[in-house]
Amino acid sequence: MTNQTLGLSSQLYEYLLSVSVREPEILRKLRAETSQLPMGRMQIAPEQGQFMALLVQLLGAKKTLEVGVFTGYSSLVVALALPPEGKIIACDVDERYTNIARRYWEQGGVAEKIDLHLAPALATLELLLQKGEAGTFDFAFIDADKSNYENYYERSLLLVRPGGLIAIDNVLWSGQVADPQVQDKRTQAIRSLNQKIHQDDRVTHALVPIADGLTLVLKRF
Repeated sequence: MTNQTLGLSSQLYEYLLSVSVREPEILRKLRAETSQLPMGRMQIAPEQGQFMALLVQLLGAKKTLEVGVFTGYSSLVVALALPPEGKIIACDVDERYTNIARRYWEQGGVAEKIDLHLAPALATLELLLQKGEAGTFDFAFIDADKSNYENYYERSLLLVRPGGLIAIDNVLWSGQVADPQVQDKRTQAIRSLNQKIHQDDRVTHALVPIADGLTLVLKRF
């Protein structure tokens, strides 16, 4: 995976950042701290975060879902874009990384907007469905274990309202999805979901080549 947009020269990427990204200091600090971690490349790119914040604002979103928190950059950028009454249901299993997220949510003044569920995401999504929350979310972001991507997609599609948006990260997978010699389970899972969404008449979609590839899925009905 990559934490900057694929296929751009270093010079062009730096130019893109210089004329596009308006990154608040709190996000810059979190990104810098995360970059020092062994799994730091799991963090989303700043240009992707800004794009997601724009989508949330365009939707007028108030209730959002996040599957995969890591150190909290994506949830923080979305929370900052939400109105004061906005809420995020965030799903993760790793307390070490989400403790970093909690610290930055507090510093950013958005901790009250984020309800973190430390449990397997599928269990949390099923619980939301059992509680009658189907069709109540405006936006969902999926960025977790790739083997469950199709399961997360199907549950999120139930939870998001008609006209709501699902964003799915890492769908270009550092270019490996296009290499027929790469046949590991994670790559195959991403390929499978890409094909499924391409043929899914329940949604309107676009695969955007930002960062490591971001699929946007608009629920039709």
